[in-house]
Amino acid sequence: MFIGEYIHSLDSKKRIIMPVKFREELGDKFIITKGLDGCLTVYTTEKWKEVLSKLEQLPNTKKEIRLYIRGLTSKATECECDAQGRIQLPSFLIQEASLEKQCVFVGVSNKVEIWSKEKWESYYAEASDSFDEIAETITDYLQ
Repeated sequence: MFIGEYIHSLDSKKRIIMPVKFREELGDKFIITKGLDGCLTVYTTEKWKEVLSKLEQLPNTKKEIRLYIRGLTSKATECECDAQGRIQLPSFLIQEASLEKQCVFVGVSNKVEIWSKEKWESYYAEASDSFDEIAETITDYLQ
């Protein structure tokens, strides 16, 4: 389970420290890909296989499904931490999430998200304002 929020800086060689608590759960190798809402998503290898398995069951005759699968898989890369706990992010993923110096790692239950600090603060402020309303609308799904 991934929970919490951690801020780390991207260095000049496009490396960033993966939070220790997340490293333990992610294992030796994991997948990073384009996420929703302007972030990157990090999956354990096991969870990534589950995601792909579910996507393979969708009808590939639908244009939106093909577009989503291509977007998700073409931007995916396998990563592992170096001895200092850093990951090397490819330029295309850095651009995808508009990452600059400060990045926020967010634990989201079964995955991790990586946000630019500015995008995360803006997104969270907006989401926080409607948190109670959202909670009311999703209660039906939780029963």
